Amino acid sequence: MYNVTTSEKGDKMINVTLVGTGGMVPLPNRYLASCLIEYKGKSILIDCGEGTQVSLHKGKLSMNKIDTILITHCHADHITGLPGLLLTIGNSGRTAPVNIIAPRGSTHILNSLLVVCGFLPFQVNIWELHDTKSQEFQQIGLKITSIPLKHHINCLGYSFELNLRPRFKPEKAKKLNIPVKYWKNLHNGEEVVIDNRTIKPEMVLGSPRKPIKISYVTDTRPVKAIDKIVKDSDLFICEGMYGDNALLDGAVEKMHMIFSEAATMALNANAKELWLTHFSPSMPFPDKYINFATEIFENTVVGKDLMKKTLKG
Repeated sequence: MYNVTTSEKGDKMINVTLVGTGGMVPLPNRYLASCLIEYKGKSILIDCGEGTQVSLHKGKLSMNKIDTILITHCHADHITGLPGLLLTIGNSGRTAPVNIIAPRGSTHILNSLLVVCGFLPFQVNIWELHDTKSQEFQQIGLKITSIPLKHHINCLGYSFELNLRPRFKPEKAKKLNIPVKYWKNLHNGEEVVIDNRTIKPEMVLGSPRKPIKISYVTDTRPVKAIDKIVKDSDLFICEGMYGDNALLDGAVEKMHMIFSEAATMALNANAKELWLTHFSPSMPFPDKYINFATEIFENTVVGKDLMKKTLKG
């Protein structure tokens, strides 16, 4: 009998970790907002503020597996941890390139930071994305879509999708008298020829499946692009700089969001789950304000450093 192998099961799993959940400055018990997405032995890091590598180390998260670093924007609390992280990766013996992807106008800022690294045993590739329109690209087997945001400088959010193969239907294969040795080929999308019959994968597969989708948005006011691009996310990670609705004016001035705005976007986007992050240092206990979000979107969680989730297809 054909069974899904351990490797194939791994192809359907994404691990998500909030490396940090703070905004502006790191606190003793809360590092700056960052997120690690792991898939098939490689990972993508979103943002790298001061102390990010310390939190990665505390969480026993491999820095050497980081293939790509996505930068939302070039404010200090999102990028000043890059030199230390890259040096640590270099000291591990890494020689494969590291990719850094950031909004338009970021290259000269990032290169200035990298000056203090001196020699790195690997190449650092910096790519810039449009900040006024979304772009799609592939990294570590995931489809990534950038989200133009509204902040004081060019800023992007990111949405990640893992396409899932339709489920293999053994009963269909048996009806067509297809030997078991061909089942894996068909499940992998390959045609096979048996006794002059061409068997196509769709003849033994189930219906198309919704991809696993994760979206990450921080440092912005609400914009229509967010609702559109994060639509139907299994996990929506969004900033909640302030919890209390009374602080809306301050959030507007600083171009951030409050809990209720994040919850409204999660509701509009038909997300399954909302994680709040990027909390103001003036809000040491964000859990106190969770009701401002759950009254709008029930499945809301206040993020905590090193909180993890595995999404499975």
